[in-house]
Amino acid sequence: MKLNDAVTAGSPAKPRLKAMEGNLNAASRRFAIVVSRFNEFITERLLQSAYDGLLRSGANKKAIKIVRVPGSFEIPSAARTLAKTRKYDAIICLGCLIRGDTAHYDVIVNEVTRGIGQSAQETGVPHAFGVLTCDNLEQAIDRAGLKMGNKGFEAGLAAVEMANLTPLISNERTDSQVSATGPKGRASKNASMKKAGVSAKRKRKG
Repeated sequence: MKLNDAVTAGSPAKPRLKAMEGNLNAASRRFAIVVSRFNEFITERLLQSAYDGLLRSGANKKAIKIVRVPGSFEIPSAARTLAKTRKYDAIICLGCLIRGDTAHYDVIVNEVTRGIGQSAQETGVPHAFGVLTCDNLEQAIDRAGLKMGNKGFEAGLAAVEMANLTPLISNERTDSQVSATGPKGRASKNASMKKAGVSAKRKRKG
């Protein structure tokens, strides 16, 4: 018996823990899709499925902007520029990188991954990662609609969920700030200021 099976067998079923989650309703959201033209045979499949995922989630066609770039290396720059406009609730990044005989592949993969992640962190706009990084064309085809599903579709759904989750998290932070500056928070702050003033007077008298 495997460890996981033993744990499951010896533990009573527990209710799912409550958590903050984004839903898959894209009706009121705006999205931008940045897609690479390089390896277009694959990236077009990713694009069509990502687009389909948004529509199935209720997105309006007019609320979806598609931007094409030469290759995957250009994706982070375009994604960041779109995010900075504050017009979109999430950015979907689609591309396909296939390993060659040189180190060029590793360099590009690292830069694209870092760039997309950094853009999301610094702009605060969710970026869905749909850039395939494959050893060969067969792997890419499998991930663009065959054995491994379609990663473009998955990226589209991830974008919808994050577009709805991000405002929830932001509201949570705002509520915490309001609580800190509410009646109790202000009273605590005033008490601290008053205490500091008394200490300063004592020092001057001394």
